[in-house]
Amino acid sequence: MQTHAKKLLVIIAEAALEKPLIRDARQFGAHGYTITEVRGGGERGDREAQWEADRSIEMKVIVDSAVAERLANHVLEAYAPHYAVTLFTNDVGVFRAEKF
Repeated sequence: MQTHAKKLLVIIAEAALEKPLIRDARQFGAHGYTITEVRGGGERGDREAQWEADRSIEMKVIVDSAVAERLANHVLEAYAPHYAVTLFTNDVGVFRAEKF
């Protein structure tokens, strides 16, 4: 089967950023997204989701390289200085390019 090259952008952030991240993803050209609640720890401490301000989310978007780069740069500039945020990308091959 033929696949089409895209980028998977994963954003792990404080749950308070969920609505702004959804808005940003759409504004930068993402056709869709997936969000899950996650737990973990890092340099800013552990997030065990025991109370509302301690929740984290993982947002995944599959987009063209240019959209991934613009969205990641925006998140790094707008949110990373003030919130716990981790971003990474991976090359993926999708089967239905028109969905992305």
